[in-house]
Amino acid sequence: MASLLKLFISILATTLLATSQLANSGDPDILSDFILPPDLPEPDEHFFTFNGTRGIFDATSDSPDQQKTTKLTKITMEEFPALNGQGVSLAVLQLPVGCTYPPHSHPRAAEIILVVRGSITVGLVGSDDGDCLYTQTLEAGDMFVFPKGLVHFQQNAGEEDVIAVSAYGSANAGQVSIPDSVFGSGIEDGMLADAFRTNITVVQDIKAGFQ
Repeated sequence: MASLLKLFISILATTLLATSQLANSGDPDILSDFILPPDLPEPDEHFFTFNGTRGIFDATSDSPDQQKTTKLTKITMEEFPALNGQGVSLAVLQLPVGCTYPPHSHPRAAEIILVVRGSITVGLVGSDDGDCLYTQTLEAGDMFVFPKGLVHFQQNAGEEDVIAVSAYGSANAGQVSIPDSVFGSGIEDGMLADAFRTNITVVQDIKAGFQ
């Protein structure tokens, strides 16, 4: 585990450098070293520190208190104000065996995902060549990039709970959940039935799961 964390730290440093270059096409440049919240007149070392992910990487897949539901720990400028203006953010995905993180997109940044533990299948839908689907199975230490704005998903099809870290080229990449946006946003049933070439009863059955 220790050697894997060393690998994680090394690759994550490279990831952050790469995503900071992507930030030039997303977040605006700032004219100071950092941006302080209105209620913080002077910064200290705590302002630049985030410990909301402490303990996540210590758990083992057979731990009795291991997370049994999908959990995404976001580290954006909302959770970590020091990121405001810096053009980077992170998220830690805990994906138990048999679980899927549903199709979604990030409108303001590309994403680079690094598998820290377990094996994960990722999928990416391109906007060219007839919306081609690209899938790959990643092992611990592998990385995959999801270009800005494209629909993608993650699935744990292995035999061990997954922990993966994602880096974004924005302090607030945003996230659009495809199922929630389509079936949970109030789009008229008849329009959805036409779009999906089905009937209103099927649409209403699907929508019932989002209420």
